[in-house]
Amino acid sequence: MKKGQRLTDLIGEEKARRGVLVLAHTYQPPAVQAAADVTGDSFALARAAKGRPEKRVVMCGVRFMAETVKLLSPEKEVLLADARASCPMAEQIEPARVLAFKKENPGVPVVAYINTTAALKAVCDVCVTSSSAVRIVSSLREKDILFIPDQNLGAWVQSRLPEKHLILWDGCCPVHRALTAADVIKAKKAHPGALLAVHPECLPEVTRLADMVGSTAEIIAYALAAERGVIIGTERGVWDLLKQRHPEKELYLLAPRKLTCPDMKYTTPRALLGCVRGAGGEIIELDPAVMRGAARCVEKMLELGG
Repeated sequence: MKKGQRLTDLIGEEKARRGVLVLAHTYQPPAVQAAADVTGDSFALARAAKGRPEKRVVMCGVRFMAETVKLLSPEKEVLLADARASCPMAEQIEPARVLAFKKENPGVPVVAYINTTAALKAVCDVCVTSSSAVRIVSSLREKDILFIPDQNLGAWVQSRLPEKHLILWDGCCPVHRALTAADVIKAKKAHPGALLAVHPECLPEVTRLADMVGSTAEIIAYALAAERGVIIGTERGVWDLLKQRHPEKELYLLAPRKLTCPDMKYTTPRALLGCVRGAGGEIIELDPAVMRGAARCVEKMLELGG
C-alpha cells in the first residue's frame, strides 16, 4: 500500500471513530481532497456542514471559510486544519473603514464578498458569492452600492449591471490579479481552438478575453461539458482535480507559474490526521456580537437567493 493511501485510510478511520467531518476546498492539494468528506466552493462547504450530524468539523481551506462554517453551525466545534492558512483578500479591509463609509454615506448598502473575515461581514449589509453576486446586487433597490473587497469581481458585476453604480475599493486576490492579457494570448497560441474559462476575480483585461467567466464550481461544470479543450484560469487546484478525475479531457492551466495560492497549500494529509486526532489546527472562536452581525449578513444573502 502506498504511503499516501495509508494516510488517507488512517484519516478515514479516525474520522469515523471520533465523529469528525472533514471539508476541503477545491484549491486544496489532491491528497487532502481525497481524505475529505465534502469538497467544493467555500460557501457550499459551510452549507453542507450545517446539514451533517457531526459536532466537530475540520476545514481544509483558509480562515474565513472556517469562520463561515461556524456562522452557519454555531453549535459545532470548527477547526481550521492549519492555523497559518489565511486569505490576503479577506483581510485587506478593516471594519472601521466600512463603518466610516456608512456614516458618511447613509443609505448606501455595503455588499461583502464571502471572501471576507467575519468581523468585516458583521458591519456589512449582505454577502455574495462569485456565483450569486450579479443576481443579489441586481435585486437591491439602490443604485449606488459599495462592493468589497475584490475590485475585479466588482468590475465584473458592474459590467453585467450597467444600471447600477458600484463603488469599488482597492482589494483583490493576489493570485488571480497576477494574470494578464499577455498570459491569455500566450496560452491561446499554445492551445489553438481551446476555450478559456476564468474566475471573475481576474482583471477585466482577462475576463474580456474569456469564453466563460464563473465560480470554481461553474468552471468545473463548463470544462466537463465542453467538447473541446479548455484553458483553466483559476487556482491550480481546479486543474489538478479535473486532470486527476478526468484524464481524458483536454485541459490546460493558464499561466501555471502564477496560479498557486500558498495559503491553500499549507494543509497536508499528515497535518490533517493530527487535527482529526485533536492535535494541531486552530479552533474557531468568534465574539458573540461579531457572530450575530456576520450571521445577519449571510442570512440576507440566503434570503435574496444566494
